[in-house]
Amino acid sequence: VANRFPQNGHYVPQRFADNRIISSKYTIWNFVPKNLFEQFRRIANFYFLIIFLVQVMTHTPTSPVTSGLPLFFVITVTAIKQGYEDWLRHKADNEVNGAPVFVVRSGSLVQTRSKNIRVGDIVRVAKDETFPADLALLSSDRADGTCHITTASLDGETNLKVCLCESVGSGRNITITMWCIAKRKSSVGPLGQESLLLRGARLKNTKEIFGVAIYTGMESKMALNYKCKSQKRSAVEKSMNTFLIIYLGILLFEAILSTILKYAWQAENKWDEPFYNQKTEQERNSSPILKFISDFLAFLVLYNFIIPISLYVTVEMQKFLGSFFIGWDLDLYHEESDQKAQVNTSDLNEELGQVEYVFTDKTGTLTENEMHFRECSINGVKYREVNGKLVPEGMNDDSQLNLCELLFLKAVSLCHTVQISYDQPDDLGGDPFSHANGFSSNNMEYYASSPDEKALVEAAKRYGYIRARSLTAEVEEPAEYKLLHLLEFDADRRRMSVILQTPSGGKVLFTKGAESAVLPFTTSGEIEKTRLHVDEFALKGLRTLVVACRHFSPEEYADVDKHLSAARTALQQREEKLQEAFNYIERDLQLLGATGVEDKLQDKVQETIEALRLAGIKVWVLTGDKHETAVSVSLSCGHFHRTMNILELLQQRSDNDCAEQLRRLFGFNWTLFLSRINEDHVIQHGLVVDGASLSLALREHEKLFMEVCKNCSAVLCCRMAPLQKAKVPVLEKPITLAIGDGANDVSMIQEAHVGIGIMGKEGRQAVRNSDYAIARFKFLAKLLLVHGHFYYIRIATLVQYFFYKNVCFITPQFLYQFFCLFSQQTLYDSVYLTLYNICFTSLPILVYSLFEQLVHPHVLQNKPGLYRDISKNSLLSFRTFLYWTLLGFCHAFIFFFGSYILMGEDTSLMGNGQVSVNVLALETHFWTWMNHFVTWGSIAFYFIFSLFYGGIIWPFLHTQDMYFVFVQLLSSGSAWFAIIIIIITCLFPDVVKKVFYRHLHCRFHSYVLCVVSALTFVPFCLRVCDSERW
Repeated sequence: VANRFPQNGHYVPQRFADNRIISSKYTIWNFVPKNLFEQFRRIANFYFLIIFLVQVMTHTPTSPVTSGLPLFFVITVTAIKQGYEDWLRHKADNEVNGAPVFVVRSGSLVQTRSKNIRVGDIVRVAKDETFPADLALLSSDRADGTCHITTASLDGETNLKVCLCESVGSGRNITITMWCIAKRKSSVGPLGQESLLLRGARLKNTKEIFGVAIYTGMESKMALNYKCKSQKRSAVEKSMNTFLIIYLGILLFEAILSTILKYAWQAENKWDEPFYNQKTEQERNSSPILKFISDFLAFLVLYNFIIPISLYVTVEMQKFLGSFFIGWDLDLYHEESDQKAQVNTSDLNEELGQVEYVFTDKTGTLTENEMHFRECSINGVKYREVNGKLVPEGMNDDSQLNLCELLFLKAVSLCHTVQISYDQPDDLGGDPFSHANGFSSNNMEYYASSPDEKALVEAAKRYGYIRARSLTAEVEEPAEYKLLHLLEFDADRRRMSVILQTPSGGKVLFTKGAESAVLPFTTSGEIEKTRLHVDEFALKGLRTLVVACRHFSPEEYADVDKHLSAARTALQQREEKLQEAFNYIERDLQLLGATGVEDKLQDKVQETIEALRLAGIKVWVLTGDKHETAVSVSLSCGHFHRTMNILELLQQRSDNDCAEQLRRLFGFNWTLFLSRINEDHVIQHGLVVDGASLSLALREHEKLFMEVCKNCSAVLCCRMAPLQKAKVPVLEKPITLAIGDGANDVSMIQEAHVGIGIMGKEGRQAVRNSDYAIARFKFLAKLLLVHGHFYYIRIATLVQYFFYKNVCFITPQFLYQFFCLFSQQTLYDSVYLTLYNICFTSLPILVYSLFEQLVHPHVLQNKPGLYRDISKNSLLSFRTFLYWTLLGFCHAFIFFFGSYILMGEDTSLMGNGQVSVNVLALETHFWTWMNHFVTWGSIAFYFIFSLFYGGIIWPFLHTQDMYFVFVQLLSSGSAWFAIIIIIITCLFPDVVKKVFYRHLHCRFHSYVLCVVSALTFVPFCLRVCDSERW
């Protein structure tokens, strides 16, 4: 075999994508420009760049170093952090792209890397290997030309799927010619979905296959389901930008006011040109407009430190360092799989505390996708499993099975499409079922396209009915049944059937399917009793199937065979004719019984969903499963409650039908319906909608649909395509979280504000493209209720504190201009301007934002309602922002005028840095040794630095205005007295506020609750009495 090009000009070269998968954001070549572009989109960074350029190009009161050095530090630290995170993505991509694969080149197998595969290459894939690209199956080592695959890494389903190739035989002995256009009619052959092997799927139960690469790299179906990576921005960052704009307005106001007052003051000649500062001839002849602009820019530079340049870098460091706590949390570690929580993007830590909607996949996320047989109903009698035996309900003895029970078990063990694998060495070769006549049930493994079928066959095996190839054997007396026809399952019929030839030569039809798809076609058996048992199974959250049979006479089978043959060989409308033939055959059935299978949920799924609901988070389940299955799992996992009023929007075919159904469900006037929902405090509402109906509803009736969804406690979306899942999180304006485990969830994960990947049994597509990854759904509760709560409170305080301390720092500079005739004289030395945000006040708030715990973690987890207190960005509201800003201005006035009054006119060294650090100490609730070290250490460092800076003549400094000033100042007792008085004056109102809040707020809160409850209860009683329902 070789991939030789066709001759005689039939080959037209085309450019196809290579087989590399790219989930990273940067490359070596675009990292610097792209990262700088993204960083300078931030208002503070762009503003300080402008200020730095102004300082470089014009004469300003301060050195360009005061703005340039902090800006360079911020840009560098942020770039290193983002570069490291993207390097981790590159590392994960390289593992996938560098995986070894075998490709046919020049007639022989050659080992190469996955990224080197090109469209048209013939690839060999061995058992348990992952398909490196989208392949068309050419050859399989199985005698029937089939291979089995599992798509767990794509959709989370662990059940096996069967793929079929047209060319049967060994890949080394076949010749394949692929033409874009068939020249002869005889060369035309079918190539459909049954021959397509998707990238990310895994080969099972087959030694090896050969396939031709048809879609590679980012053109594969798995990659096409990805959405373009967008820069996610948290609500906190948006609030920061808003606050920066407000502070920029304050800055412009102060600069304009200072410029105007300067010219108003200089209107008098004695102040315009005093004797000690005579103007030059050039200054007298300069343009007034240019002079006004120059003075305005000078004041702008003088006050520019009101904008906290180090805010962004501190936030970046807090997010990066804080993200390690998620990985270190042992409560998020899954011991069975040896997997710990993982952070792929630390930019969204605080968003975990703001989630209002959770969109979750079902299969593999809420469930283990492992089915277990629990109960069954046979001939109107319920049975359960006791010690591997079927026992009638209420009995414990091991009685002999009757004829009805035997027929039911035969139907269960025969009516399916389960494949069997025997554990044997790979070098034996041949047909893996060649020893079926002497089989051993110990080394058999079942593979099924449906986990329900596998659970039923395994149950039948436990009861003595073991299927091996075409053999259905009771342990004592083996019996062989020949498969004549298979009536495949489809979504419309919701049932499947097999027609078999019994050992005695008779023909029998076994059918199983949904209750609504089988019971209407039954004419005999315990129909009503079985229907009641099916309802009981459903109430327990079990997946139900009904089993029936039909015996054919020779004449009836001849007619059935004729109908099937005609339908299968029809050249036109084959699907419709097959449906008619199936419906013609599957009638006049004898009801045998029903089965109840449990889809095993992951641990604590129900408790997690209930905790999220108590926290005010609404949960939407998005799944590709059919309606009945999805509703059953929603009921079993607690997403839907039995008392809920379930609304359905299903199987809508047109906009008119959808509109009519919406009006039928919600009333002709949707406002009346919404008011009815709002007034109903008892009945909760749940909504079930399928993918087709959702598309129609959002096309013309989005407002009505979304308003109803907001008033529903739970929403279930079934029959959803992968890209359709991505559209749902966009509908909700609040903070959304998407969680899934398969490649079909990647687009949804990328589109939501926060994306979480579940580390499933196979595949890492969802994990690699998520912001966070956890091993089990139950870990989501602590991730949001504890870590999200901590992250949000910490960063909210960090942001407010930064604005507060910069107001404290720069407002005295503005007030000082009233005492220096607005001469643009700086109040602070340039070194203090540069180091205030970088060294003196940065570490205490950084450590606070890493370790602060307002409430104990166990309390947060046991009382989910506390999550509501921080929802909707409440700690960064305008009211809270205004409080911190006014507090900063008040403290700044106390600094300035307190120093002026107590120390005369020497206000050059004020304790604003010490006061701001002490204010943070008052806000700290959870003290560690590190908090003590950086809080008191920062104050000590300020004094030690000032002593060294002013006590030594440094040869590399051009001027040293602070020489010995600090030493002289601290040698004065009045200076120490002034510092202590100013600090106490600033902190006293904060201490009083905290004492009042902690000791009196609780009583007041309880009193208010009692009053509100009474005022609410009395009108309610009156209303009830008035309506004669008391």
